[in-house]
Amino acid sequence: MPRFNANLSMMFHEHDFLDRFGAAANAGFQGVEFLFPYAYSIADLKEALEANQLTQVLFNLPPGDWEKGERGMCCHPNRQNEFRESVELALEYAKGVSCKQIHAMAGIKPEGVPEEALLETYAENLKYASQLCAQQNVRLLIEAINSRDMPGYFLNHSAQAISVIEKVGSSNLWFQYDIYHMQIMEGDLSPTITELLPRIAHFQIADTPGRHEPGTGEINYPFLFSKLDELGYEGWVGCEYRPLSGTLTGLSWASSWLGK
Repeated sequence: MPRFNANLSMMFHEHDFLDRFGAAANAGFQGVEFLFPYAYSIADLKEALEANQLTQVLFNLPPGDWEKGERGMCCHPNRQNEFRESVELALEYAKGVSCKQIHAMAGIKPEGVPEEALLETYAENLKYASQLCAQQNVRLLIEAINSRDMPGYFLNHSAQAISVIEKVGSSNLWFQYDIYHMQIMEGDLSPTITELLPRIAHFQIADTPGRHEPGTGEINYPFLFSKLDELGYEGWVGCEYRPLSGTLTGLSWASSWLGK
């Protein structure tokens, strides 16, 4: 049975951020994820998690200047010191909220930098970060993101992600498989998931088109959830979608799983 966690950056916008923890727990979720924790104190986040008996499943490393369009810096050759500082900050938060997985966004490719230089920087930074994370028993994840929603992002395909993981050669670097992004970029979801499952530490879901909840688009989620059960996947599945008509209204698809 899939273990679904709520993405509080996308869901429960009917509430202020710190109140979304309680709303997620009341809806039956036992875990949460979100994009970034850094606007809030570790103490406040820990209190919200503990008060609602929630597991913090995942969050991202600092992305750089999000408002200016930055989406990570891991592939940027001139920002390696900044990246290393961001890993230390993320691990401080991970320790404080008992989070066992963090995601390093690759970044938008800077203009004028050869692809090979970007790849070498990306791999070098991931090797450093994965080793530092391993010391604190935290998994480091990378995610392929579709080029339509995030033009210029460095990592777009599952095969590319696996190639990077192999290049880095760390046992603590994992693939975060977002079904929404991979449906847009390559399809062939079930065979790819079956092949890559030993490398996958976390799934995320949304339907397409629209990035709304399962059942609003073209992806056969009941089939895929059954496939995850068949394959013996025991990790979390993050609900990283924008509810079409309110969060609770849109949770009918998950009524068989939530709270169990």
